[in-house]
Formats: sequence, C-alpha cells, structure tokens
Amino acid sequence: MSTAQTPRPIDALDMLEADHRAIEQLFDAFERTERNDFERKNTLVQRACELLTIHAIVEEELLYPLAQNALAADRRVDVDEAYVEHFLMKTLIERFANLSAGEDGFDATFKVLRENAAHHIDEEETTLFPQVRKTPMDLVAIGAKMAARMAVLREHFAEAATAH
Repeated sequence: MSTAQTPRPIDALDMLEADHRAIEQLFDAFERTERNDFERKNTLVQRACELLTIHAIVEEELLYPLAQNALAADRRVDVDEAYVEHFLMKTLIERFANLSAGEDGFDATFKVLRENAAHHIDEEETTLFPQVRKTPMDLVAIGAKMAARMAVLREHFAEAATAH
C-alpha cells in the first residue's frame, strides 16, 4: 500500500502565485515582441493590466484585511507596503487608458509597471506570504472566495471589452 501523501488543497496563496507566473509570462512576451508590432503590444498590455487589476482587487478585498488582523504588529508593515505598491501599479495602469503602442511613453510605462510588479511579487513571495502561512488563516476558504470573486471580475472585464 502506498504511503504517498495527499497533496494539500490549492489555497489563496497558491492561486496568487499562479497569477504572478501568468503576469510574468505576459511581461516576458512583451519583451520578446517586435518593436513595431503595436497590435500585439496593445493586446499584451491590456491583458497584463486586466490580470494585475483583478489580482489587486482580490488581494485588497480578501487577503490583505485578514492578513492585517492575523499578523503580528511588527509584520503588518508588509501589508501596508503591498497596498502602496498596488496604488503605484494602479496609477501606471490608468496611464494606458490614454496610451497606445507606438506612442511616446507606452513602452517606458510598461517597463516601469513590470519593475514595480516584479518587486511586489518578490516581496509577497519572500516576505508576506511566508508570514501569512504561519497564521491560523483558512487559506483554502479564502482561496474559494477569491476564485468566485475572480470569476465575477473576469466576466466584468469580458463584458466591458465587448461593449467597446
């Protein structure tokens, strides 16, 4: 009889880390895109901004408030930093409402967004998430709520895209 352990269920942090990988892949694809392939660049930026926005919303609504309460007082600064990093990210994303590939500042804005996201991902995965794993938070239940919220947000983005 096998003594193999049953893998633990997917939890909120696993889901967020999967998002991180998907976001990194979009940034990498942008870097590999031909300089003048404006249609592809626009598509990649739109998709990355959508994923980053959904990711930030679920973290801010479902993970960060609970983490703020569950973490020791000296670790709450990590959550505060994450909120500020999201603010900076959202500010950069807003610039794309008035920018298209080929216009001045488009590639530079996406490069700075990538750098900000890379720093944020590193901070979460090396500092915040390990601390959250040590708390009694029910990360599986939070993950289920996140999955439901993400589905609603994806639908909202899809509806908005078809309305244009």
